[in-house]
Amino acid sequence: MTTVLIVDDQPMQRFGFRMLLESQDDMTVAGEAGNGSEAVRLTAELHPDVVLMDIRMPGLDGIEATRRIIASGDRTRVLILTTFDLDEYAYAGLRAGASGFLIKDALPEELLSGIRAVASGDAVVAPSLTRRLLDAYAVYLPSSSGPATATPADDPRLSSLTHREREILTVMGQGWTNAEIASRLHLAESTVKTHVGRILAKTGTRDRVQAVILAYDTKLVTPS
Repeated sequence: MTTVLIVDDQPMQRFGFRMLLESQDDMTVAGEAGNGSEAVRLTAELHPDVVLMDIRMPGLDGIEATRRIIASGDRTRVLILTTFDLDEYAYAGLRAGASGFLIKDALPEELLSGIRAVASGDAVVAPSLTRRLLDAYAVYLPSSSGPATATPADDPRLSSLTHREREILTVMGQGWTNAEIASRLHLAESTVKTHVGRILAKTGTRDRVQAVILAYDTKLVTPS
């Protein structure tokens, strides 16, 4: 059973989400919050599997709430819900540690699939879409890898990766799916999945979205 905390400042929006989630045999609503402060407090109390997080709310917004939830070390994963598919605030949410985002007018089955994906440790944002969005909003992704002259080889976050793992992280950042990586690098897809899992573990990234952001931060991939 996947437990979900609904966070939105619109009561009717929360009601709609609750009705949808409660219609599913494998989901239950742990609680509701109308702002970011309530979301942080209720996450600490209820430890839901997934938080459906609105971005624009009075007081503490969804981005800062996400940052605080992730920083707490709680196992809860955050799924950002935004009005526009190219909303720069969604990027800030991903940088804060969210496992993905969906637009609010997504189909019900897309939202449910997204929740299940996030709960299982996967990312909601498709790799190809991740690349397009990162390219479009690269200005919101300031590098933390050091001086402008730094190279990927200099970044300590990549120091434990093998040559093959760096290669796979690079093409992940370029939007390749596991199937594409397997086909183009002549690997079994199961081998690719193993490499991806090791990359996440070694770099401390939570999911594929965070790994792609790392690829940009460390300049393995640059905006086209």
